[in-house]
This record gives sequence, structure tokens and C-alpha cells, in this order.
Amino acid sequence: MPVKTIALLHPGEMGSAIGACLARRGLRVVWASARRSAATRSRAIAAGLEDLGSVERALNVADMALSVCPPHGALALAREVAGHGFEGIFVDANAIAPGTARSVGRTVEKAGASFVDGGIIGPPPVEAGRSRLYLSGGPAREVAALFAGTPMEAIALDASPGAASALKACYAAWTKGATALLAAVRALAGSEGIEAALLAEWKLSQPGLDKRSEAITVQARKAWRWIGEMEEIAASFEAAGLPGGFHLAAAELYRRLEGFKGGEAPPALSEVTAMIRRSPRRKSAKAGSRSALGRQEPSPEKFKFGTAALKRDAVKRLRTLRRA
Repeated sequence: MPVKTIALLHPGEMGSAIGACLARRGLRVVWASARRSAATRSRAIAAGLEDLGSVERALNVADMALSVCPPHGALALAREVAGHGFEGIFVDANAIAPGTARSVGRTVEKAGASFVDGGIIGPPPVEAGRSRLYLSGGPAREVAALFAGTPMEAIALDASPGAASALKACYAAWTKGATALLAAVRALAGSEGIEAALLAEWKLSQPGLDKRSEAITVQARKAWRWIGEMEEIAASFEAAGLPGGFHLAAAELYRRLEGFKGGEAPPALSEVTAMIRRSPRRKSAKAGSRSALGRQEPSPEKFKFGTAALKRDAVKRLRTLRRA
């Protein structure tokens, strides 16, 4: 049956813009105002969404449910939807790991729903050409067709659930991961008193990187939303046998910036780097004491040449780490 009514769960900044795209196409877009903030209510009204009060009532009239929420809440929301016995199309458009997306799919499919995995790249779709919704699995093409002619370009991948989330994870691993790394670099440079020299070198050898490193000031107020996303990206890497530490560190950096949530204006870069350095978790590593990773630092040893010696040293280090 064609999709005529969509339950939007829940209309934040991104979700309300997506809902507006669908409402302007003549589709009925409903939402649930229970336990939602005044800001969310205002966005939903501006987007032309119909309030049905509760999630249960919204799902009861919907042919499709669209989940757009912070990553850490994606699986819990899917369980809530499944608990209401929803049997329509469930689209998860959250920034989650492919493995998490597949868990979401199994959850809603057990209740009788069809699952489509989604990944959003770009800002809230208020103008054409800047935002894309990638979809995979189930009736992905049917869902993509709902967005035809709207500012949100929907692209159905010829792939199983998890592919759209993987694409989003790879994209954000670089964009948001690099923003975090550059912010940490600026904080370190400021701490060591060499920021001016670093910026001068960047202008010579990495033109534009000085401006790129200031992007964190614009994003600081959103940092709280990216903690879970970085953790999901780390899980994506680890599930593929790759190190996830890069993005766990990015998650920690964004966690240190949670205090900027709700600010009226972007903070200055000096405020951001100060917030990063002021974290109570920051500890200095001293020679002969435990390092920042909590492991006993080995005493300096003479370097040994030769493959056999290197292998013996590697085995020793591994044993030491396992005991730590």
C-alpha cells in the first residue's frame, strides 16, 4: 500500500526539517508531543506537523515511522516502536554503527515492520543540493520516492541494511573526527605556547588549515550530540577489525564541550580550547609512574637490533600489557 501518513520520531532540528519536506509534498506527517520540550513543539508547528500526543497514537495511524534522534537513543526508540506492535515501514535515519542499525532492524522486524536503514549527510534540508538521505534494505526505493522534488535528496543504495549507516559513519569519521582532532591540536599548541608558530607553518605548508581548525567554534554548541555518534563510529571501526581509539578520543573531546550546549552564540576559540584543557580528567604522565592510559611505563632500555630481538621485545611488551 502507498505511504500516506508518516509518524516522525522525534522532530528536532534535523527531524522537523525532514518532516517539513514530506508535509509540503502533501503527505500527512504526525508526531507525539508527550514529554517533548517547548522548542520541539515550536519546530513541529513551524514544519506543519500534526500533533497526536502520544507515540502510540501516532504509530496507530502511520504507514511509515521515521526515527531521527540522538544516536544513543536509536535502539531504545526502536524497542518502543516494536512494543506498540507497529507493522508499517520503519526507517532509522540515525548516526549509528552498521551493527547497531542491524540490531534496530531485527527489533522492529520481530514485531512485523519492514526495516529501512538510513544515513543523513548534510545540514537540515531547508535548501536543495546540500543534504542527502542514503537508504538501504527493504523498501528503500519506495521511501526514497517520497522525497522527490524536496530539498532532501534521497538515494536508495542497492545494498542490505547497515550499508547506509556505514556510509554515514565513514563520512562523519572524517568530517567530525577531523574537527575534534584539530581542536585538540589547537589546545595543545596553546598549552605549549607555540600556537602562533604553528599557524605560521600551516599557512606555509597547509594553506587553509588554520581556518579549518576554527570550525570547532561553530560546532561547539552541538558537541553534546556528537558524543554518541563518535562512539558509534568507534564501534564501526572495531567491528571491522580496525582500531576505534581515534573516535573514542573524539567522543571524549566533545564530552568536554557539553557546557556550550544551549549557548546563544558560538564561543571564541580560546574558550573552546580552555574548556578542553580544563577537564578534570586531564592527568600528566611522569617518568616511572603510570601513564595516561593507566599502564606502568617501562624503564628506558637499549635498542636491540635484529628481527629475533624485536620479536622477543614484542612478546615481553604484550605480557606486560596483559598483566597491567
